Amino acid sequence: MSSTPVVEKRLPTRRPKDTKFKQQKLPAWQPIMTAGTVLPFLFAIGVVFIPLGIALFFTSNNIQEFVINYTDQRCRPVNAQYDTCADLLKNTTGPCLCNITFQLMQQFSGDVYMYYSLTNFYQNHRRYVKSRDDNQLLGTGLSFSALSPDCEPYRGVANSSFPGGGTAFAPCGAIANSLFNDSLQLYYLAENSTPQAVGLIKTGIAWTTDRKSKFKNPKGFQENPKAAFAGTRPPPNWNKPIYDLDPADFSNNGYENEDLMVWMRTAALPNFRKLYRRVNHTGTFQNGLPVGNYILAIEYNYPTVSFGGEKRMILSTTSWLGGKNPFLGIAYMVVGSICIVLGFIFLAIHIKLGKTDITQSTDAHATY
Repeated sequence: MSSTPVVEKRLPTRRPKDTKFKQQKLPAWQPIMTAGTVLPFLFAIGVVFIPLGIALFFTSNNIQEFVINYTDQRCRPVNAQYDTCADLLKNTTGPCLCNITFQLMQQFSGDVYMYYSLTNFYQNHRRYVKSRDDNQLLGTGLSFSALSPDCEPYRGVANSSFPGGGTAFAPCGAIANSLFNDSLQLYYLAENSTPQAVGLIKTGIAWTTDRKSKFKNPKGFQENPKAAFAGTRPPPNWNKPIYDLDPADFSNNGYENEDLMVWMRTAALPNFRKLYRRVNHTGTFQNGLPVGNYILAIEYNYPTVSFGGEKRMILSTTSWLGGKNPFLGIAYMVVGSICIVLGFIFLAIHIKLGKTDITQSTDAHATY
């Protein structure tokens, strides 16, 4: 008589371990939303947010700001047959020189900064943001073959007979190729005197992390800048090489040029401003920009009409909050006000329903 084979019973292989965490036996805390906890919380948010929002709003409003839109009609060529610099750029390669006279009605006290502003320019486009090579900006991988494919179509000029497979653009990518290249200079018109140039500082405008960690010139730049960038060429839209961006300041050239650093930090929104210069507070401008007439001298190079954009020059002071931006203060006041209103609504509902519950409970006991 044959024996029945014993079948070994296997435990499920995917069964969770018998631990408190795996079996969801850990102690838990669940907040109970009652009137006694929600109402004080809403009123506390309102009491804190509304005064904070008022302080932020008035701080932002106290920042002085002056804006000039020089895209079209206000910027007329000094010596040209076209009505505006925008028209001149449509028909020639530029540059276009124009002067705009304006008046400051109030003194700009304290530190004054000059910004340029662009509208309808989508620096946040996915392909645009990726169109760069961070290793190249750190001074390594200068050859065409070493560059990231994300730089296409502004990677360089392919040529199999050249070392590395071609000539690389320095820097490569769409961001660098579209570098803002208008030149802005400010002159003060004092009474009965010739125009006095307002000193503008080109350095100290980029983020510290960019200057120290993200942008470095290649080896040998200090000894021979041109040789350090041998085998490269400027991007198609540039009219000067990377090693000669600032002839007046040798240290502000190459990948360590601060105008380049500011531009390469892409904006999150299509309408943005970027820091262009810091006013040098010496002599007449020691305490800021005095009241009076000024001339904004512009070398108009950057085309914006083709994509429906506008260009602005902005003079602004700052505060502990930064630049002029009333949105944060308004947001705090709106949220605080909503919390206060909701608090009173919930308080009224709680009082009304609370009395109803007490009455019903009393009637039930009396009937019993």
